[in-house]
Amino acid sequence: MQEDLLNKTKSYYDSQDADEFYHTIWGGEDIHIGLYGNDTPIREASRKTVIRMAELLPAVDEQTHILDMGAGYGGAARYLASKYGCKVDCLNLSTTENARNEEKNQAAGLADKINVIEGNFEGMPFEDETYDIVWMQDAILHSNQKQKVFEEAYRVMKPGGTFIFTDPMQADDCPDGVLQPVLDRIHLEEMGSVARYREFATSLNMEEVNVMEMPEQLVNHYSNVLNGLNQHYDEVINKSSKEYVDKMKQGLQHWINAGKQGYLNWGILIFKK
Repeated sequence: MQEDLLNKTKSYYDSQDADEFYHTIWGGEDIHIGLYGNDTPIREASRKTVIRMAELLPAVDEQTHILDMGAGYGGAARYLASKYGCKVDCLNLSTTENARNEEKNQAAGLADKINVIEGNFEGMPFEDETYDIVWMQDAILHSNQKQKVFEEAYRVMKPGGTFIFTDPMQADDCPDGVLQPVLDRIHLEEMGSVARYREFATSLNMEEVNVMEMPEQLVNHYSNVLNGLNQHYDEVINKSSKEYVDKMKQGLQHWINAGKQGYLNWGILIFKK
């Protein structure tokens, strides 16, 4: 079952439909939920999330080694490497996204600081206690073995290391069954929650540093993506198939509806080993 999910996830993100959509509409550099103010564009809002997370980190310098689990196009890695001079390893399942990541790293003159590795974050090809910081953005939801993801993050962190991540989650008091349209869209059996992630961290004797819940930003982001998709519909269906785009519009509306009903959550969570 889990191998089937991994294959579906990889096939999806490797597809031209998904690649063109995420690169054109979702943000290109940062394909995760953004922090919105008044009329903030998607790309700017997505970058604000990266900046805010970086501000919450302990001191980072050229000696810091960071792992980005589920790195997508590597926008966060480029920001971190360029700002702090640190080394960043990008682990990501998609061959297509990894190729774009490497191209962008070369163009930015950061190929010597960023290493792109194709792999699965439920069983990572890294030695124990390798990284000072483990970073994830909106990636844990793609796993049906979320505790295993925590265990892997913990395993590869040095003692005293920081695990910082964001994730679209269900609300702690979400009623059973109401998220099925969202789960069906992303081929998942369940979603994480703040309560569950706290339990995972506690089971590993990790210290909670900060939990910043911002469910409104999930609604803001998916609403902005849907609006952008509607505005550029004719352009997008020339790159991604009409069938894909129409399904995406339907899926985005499910996320928006569930978020407005208070069934979904999102935020920045930080734990220390």
